[in-house]
Amino acid sequence: MVGVFQDVEWSCPCTSSPPPASFSLRRFCIPLLLASLPAMAAGEEIAPALQDSWGDFWLFRFFVNAAGYASIVVPGFLLIQYFKRRNYLETGRGICFPVIKSCVFGSEVKSVHQDDGSLPPRAEPTESSTARQVFKLLFCAAGLQISYLTWGVLQERVMTRTYGATETDPGEKFKDSQFLVFMNRILAFTVAGLYCALTKQPRHGAPMYKYSFASLSNILSSWCQYEALKYISFPTQVLAKASKVIPVMMMGKLVSRKSYEYWEYLTAALISVGVSMFLLSSAPNRTVSTVTTFSGIVLLAGYIIFDSFTSNWQDALFTYKMSPVQMMFGVNVFSCLFTVGSLLEQGALLESLRFMARHSEFTAHAVLLSVCSACGQLFIFYTINHFGAAVFTIIMTLRQAFAILLSCLIYGHTVTVVGGLGIAVVFMALFLRVYARSRMKKRSKKLPPGETPVQKV
Repeated sequence: MVGVFQDVEWSCPCTSSPPPASFSLRRFCIPLLLASLPAMAAGEEIAPALQDSWGDFWLFRFFVNAAGYASIVVPGFLLIQYFKRRNYLETGRGICFPVIKSCVFGSEVKSVHQDDGSLPPRAEPTESSTARQVFKLLFCAAGLQISYLTWGVLQERVMTRTYGATETDPGEKFKDSQFLVFMNRILAFTVAGLYCALTKQPRHGAPMYKYSFASLSNILSSWCQYEALKYISFPTQVLAKASKVIPVMMMGKLVSRKSYEYWEYLTAALISVGVSMFLLSSAPNRTVSTVTTFSGIVLLAGYIIFDSFTSNWQDALFTYKMSPVQMMFGVNVFSCLFTVGSLLEQGALLESLRFMARHSEFTAHAVLLSVCSACGQLFIFYTINHFGAAVFTIIMTLRQAFAILLSCLIYGHTVTVVGGLGIAVVFMALFLRVYARSRMKKRSKKLPPGETPVQKV
């Protein structure tokens, strides 16, 4: 690595004692050098996406997007502090009082008592309705598989392939991942809003601003997920998602002060081993479809960290009495606000709309991507409510395996023998987690109150 930097120093004009007139050249070379760091770290040529312009470099786009979100978050934070210091809950009056009360203070209704029965417990299937339960289970499994398998295929198509290609024109790629996040969130917001309006929901008690934390981390995790596909293959991304149980456990200890059992650490270690086997087996292959770059690894790490924070923050929000669809609505309200504000500030919204106007195929893909994402979330809530988290986890684990297979068949990704063994280790660990969790729940029901079956750490 030292040799690489030495070569760059001597070959770059900006490192040789230049006269003052060449200061603009120095400012140009430094960003160019920074943009090439990920490729040099991986020992590869600079990716075409980084050669286009400094503005297309993912780290630059990340900070630009973050600055756009900060332009909304900072004034909002100052307003919240102003209303709290003024004791607005006691002194406020006027037509805006209900809105400000809901956004800043809420009604502080916690869910620990659950005394109104607005959210009945999940009904266990009975023998008389076995056929109906089987049909519902097949319906949920099919809905989840179709929604998220289609979503995965479209995600890879949108981020890695060109649109409008002809014999003379290579076409153009869509580069703005933030617009795709906005498309997903606006449709999810609409679906959740209609669902809340048409069905009975519990009385909302959480201050609305608390959704913004989960919303911001959810936006950033989705952006990292889309952006990572520019640098890594889809199978690599799927396996990285499977390994997110490790940072989720770490975030659980930091954010929620949770304790975990020894078998959870064991399965997390097995997942790490399996993912490492897959990544290391793909390293010698330098083809475009399977190359794993430094930038892709960093983006995947960002996705896992932000997504882990989102899930743990949402767990904390569920201490207020709310349904999962209300959570979906609240998070997506702020997601739409943050993304549309950032897109407008950058001028990227009109540019993305013009891209849609030029390429009708992209329009269809973007809309279908958003529909699959919104429908998939509803299937998640329905499946967990009727069959529990264990059944849902099994379905989604199978979906991940099918997604890797489908991506390899459609887009021609290759998997080595060691990589295949790594995939098998990962999914074996995931199923072991489901089995161990179900056994622990059955055992805990048989033990006297206050006695734990396994020591937690």
